[in-house]
This record gives sequence, structure tokens and C-alpha cells, in this order.
Amino acid sequence: MNPRRRARECAVQAIYSWQVSKNDLSDVEVSFMAEQDMKGVDKKYFRELLNGVGHNATEIDAKMSPYLNERSLDELGLVERAILRIALYELLKREDVPYKVVINEAIDLTKTFGAEDSHKFINGVLDKVAPTIRTR
Repeated sequence: MNPRRRARECAVQAIYSWQVSKNDLSDVEVSFMAEQDMKGVDKKYFRELLNGVGHNATEIDAKMSPYLNERSLDELGLVERAILRIALYELLKREDVPYKVVINEAIDLTKTFGAEDSHKFINGVLDKVAPTIRTR
């Protein structure tokens, strides 16, 4: 499996943990990396996603909120929120990752970790928000 894909998978889990525990990001990172199998993971990218989402959560949440189909952030499941936050972080801060890749990765992550059919919601949100951030 692609090391960046594994980094995104780990980031979903670590961000979920951070959202639930409200612990310091560095504590979540250290704990996660000590307890999980990080073999085949692009650790640098994992750290960037975790810390990037954590440090930019307010900006990310503000950018996605208008596109949540009349839902509030509080109504989102924590897994879906984590995945959307990762995708928005990549759209906003990682122009080297094509936006179609961001959307496809988010959909795949949702199929792996999210509720049944929640990938349709994620796809709908990202299809609307992505073009407002960039065109590629």
C-alpha cells in the first residue's frame, strides 16, 4: 500500500482520538506512534496531517461549514469530520496533491472508516468545496 495512503489512514485514527480526548496534539502523536503499527507509513506526512489539521482546525471548519448540507459541524460523525478536515487541509495547504486525488482518497477513507454510505456525503461536500479552493 502507498505510504501516503497509510499516513492518511493513521491520521484519520489519530485525529479521531484527538477530537474525542481533546488531548494535546503532541501527546496524541507520541501515543499513537508508540501504540500503532507504523510500518509502511510516510511518518513525515502523517505528522504533517495530524498537526496541520490540529493547528488549522478553525480555518478548515469555517471553510467546510457552508457546504455541509444544512448540518452543523457538531452533527457530523467524528470519523467523517476527521476525514473532511484532512481533505480540506490537503486542499488548502498541499497544492502538490491534485484535488481529484484528495477527493478520491477521502472517499476511500470514508468507505474504510465511516458509516455505511457516508462516502456519498463526503463526496458531495468535497465536490462543492474543492472548486472554491482551487481548480486542480
